[in-house]
Amino acid sequence: MKTQNLKFDPINMRYADTGTGTPVVLLHGYLESLKIWYPFADILSENNRVICPDLPGHGYSGIIQSVHTMELMASYIKKLLDRLSVDSCILAGHSMGGYVALAFAEKYPEYLKGLVLFHSVPFADTDDKKINRDREIDLVWGGKKKLLITSNIPKGFSDTNLVRLKTQISKAKKIGRNTPDAGIVALLKGMKCRPDRTAVISECPVPIMWILGRKDNYINFDQVHQRAVSLGKNLQMVTLENSGHMGFIEEPERSLEVLKEFIDQCVSGS
Repeated sequence: MKTQNLKFDPINMRYADTGTGTPVVLLHGYLESLKIWYPFADILSENNRVICPDLPGHGYSGIIQSVHTMELMASYIKKLLDRLSVDSCILAGHSMGGYVALAFAEKYPEYLKGLVLFHSVPFADTDDKKINRDREIDLVWGGKKKLLITSNIPKGFSDTNLVRLKTQISKAKKIGRNTPDAGIVALLKGMKCRPDRTAVISECPVPIMWILGRKDNYINFDQVHQRAVSLGKNLQMVTLENSGHMGFIEEPERSLEVLKEFIDQCVSGS
């Protein structure tokens, strides 16, 4: 996928924009970049216009300030869509990208045809999670980002997929290592202070698809699934039985299948 840059005061923002048809915006997660979507986005772009940005602070997009709240990130997604003349899209976010997608849905619901959460949750951080974010900040500022990458990236994959996806995990580690320290910290602080957004799902007027991995090491599948099934009449739950936190890499065929069906549903209004 060919990438481009747009200038938004005070940063440049990198993105890829390929294909034609219904606009689908893919938001990457923490320690990732738009590259994490390769080759998933290439296949999806065969029948859709697929836009993949580097979220500010990650990849080759600049750092705005010391704390990147999810609302701030959502505002830059809106800036990008406006510059690309996109006034309606299906927005899909992976993990942290899902937090940004939910903030976008809350702030700019008129832009959405559909919303997809890939291995993400609408809940605020627990106290334990906030403590862990602080530990990660200390690691980064202590010059131990490599340790963070070595620990976090493989954990994103199901234990049963570690050998089979060794090459993909190596690529994901490289993306993480290239993420700037200040960008990591800004986003950790932003995730730590984000509010609960379960109401966004409950009240969302457009279709929502929530994809969870049965073997996710970061999200307790049973607990989250039990909470999720009672949220929103427009909510569809999808379980990837052989995935951890990276279903679009671990089970790309199944992920593409359900996403394509969801896009068709959003377009047809059925």
